[in-house]
Amino acid sequence: MKSELVISDKWKDFQLIDSGNGVKLEKWDKYLLLRPDPQAVWAKSDDILWSKADAVYTRSASGGGQWKFYNKSIPESWNIKYNDMVLKVRPTGFKHTGLFPEQAANWDWIRETIKEKKASNIINLFGYTGAATVAAALAGANVCHVDASKGSVSWCKENLQLSNVPNDKVRLIVDDCMKFIQREERRNKKYDGIIMDPPSFGRGASGEVWKLEKDLWDFLSACKQILSDNPKFILINSYTSGLSPLSIYNISMDCFGDLLNKNSSLTCGEIGLPFRKNRRVMPCGTYCRILF
Repeated sequence: MKSELVISDKWKDFQLIDSGNGVKLEKWDKYLLLRPDPQAVWAKSDDILWSKADAVYTRSASGGGQWKFYNKSIPESWNIKYNDMVLKVRPTGFKHTGLFPEQAANWDWIRETIKEKKASNIINLFGYTGAATVAAALAGANVCHVDASKGSVSWCKENLQLSNVPNDKVRLIVDDCMKFIQREERRNKKYDGIIMDPPSFGRGASGEVWKLEKDLWDFLSACKQILSDNPKFILINSYTSGLSPLSIYNISMDCFGDLLNKNSSLTCGEIGLPFRKNRRVMPCGTYCRILF
């Protein structure tokens, strides 16, 4: 198995300042946010910036949590840039900001792959607020963006507009991803590239239940049916702690191995963010990149 640690270290509008004791301190443009992260199992550094956070997310003992804003001038939302991508950030009720900055390395890979492989027709499944969709569209591809959350798809539309993506480059779909790709198969709709970020657990637009460990094999098998006769790439992301790079490698080889040739590659590994102050890297999930 080819395994690599991929680090998103080209940000200018984002910094991981420090982390430890189950929390992390991040700088999003000019605002400091403090929020939980179960991967931060080490001790945090003695940094005066910890006490200067503009907003802090605290978990509730009964579940969920809330933000406390210490900087009263912090806006409800603001924009940050990554190269020519402009993306909206907003502290949400589930500790997230609508953007996963560690994915920047994958955005770069998507753009490079689309240009190099001349991939013209891409689908982004579980696309969330659409940063990967923006990256693919700016690289010249036509993109179908699918997510069961109407709010996430609306947020994606905002990001597309902020990044000046032409309206005819992206098709936005609010739907259960499995049902949608099954319909695409019946319509004989094919894609050169597939991007996916399946959640550990979720519900579709009509209440369909998704559980990664149970449903991933069937989902990948369905995705295989909508690959074009000359597929270019597949990118799989996962934040499920129990799904190791080796696990993703095994299931990907089982599902797509017969499509690989001597010029193909399948690389799995972890993705991370560098700390501002030292050489450590924050683990931020796993990925699998397949080039045909």
